[in-house]
Amino acid sequence: MFVEGDRRMIRKANVQDIPKITAIFDQLHTEEELGHSTTGWLRGIYPTEDVAAAGVRAGDMIVVEEDGEVCAAARINQEQCEEYAQITWEFEAREEQVLVLHTLVVSPRTQGRGCARQILAHYEQEARDRNCTALRIDTNFRNQRARAMYRKYGYRESGVVDCDFNGIPNVQMVCLEKRVKNTF
Repeated sequence: MFVEGDRRMIRKANVQDIPKITAIFDQLHTEEELGHSTTGWLRGIYPTEDVAAAGVRAGDMIVVEEDGEVCAAARINQEQCEEYAQITWEFEAREEQVLVLHTLVVSPRTQGRGCARQILAHYEQEARDRNCTALRIDTNFRNQRARAMYRKYGYRESGVVDCDFNGIPNVQMVCLEKRVKNTF
């Protein structure tokens, strides 16, 4: 799907995108290490090239490409992590009615241009196309930027789980949800 005068498109990621997605992970790790962001992610632990490759292999990794450059990526599937069972969700749904967004990343060079919003719009449209009734996302409690963005787009925080997550110890995982609506 093309947007903004054919300068930006969202598409399924392919094998050639793995190094590009990994480069975004590395940029975000550098931002974290420099104290410019607070994702709570750790270089060499999460996310890594293996995360990008697994998403491509599974066929559920998408990318936003702008002027031929991959500037954002995320996984969209129905895989709810085991920690989700500890949350009292407001929007009850059977497993097949839940769509989950994982590892949303935007290159620091393109932040603020609407790439994350575009991924969220795509995610919500995919949920409607799959007849899902609930959207679920998680993020690190420390990631205030992501939490604010999700709230801005109508996601509500349903709970926090203390856990070791994706190899990162002592995470406070914030779980968010939104009811699927007919329009974004």
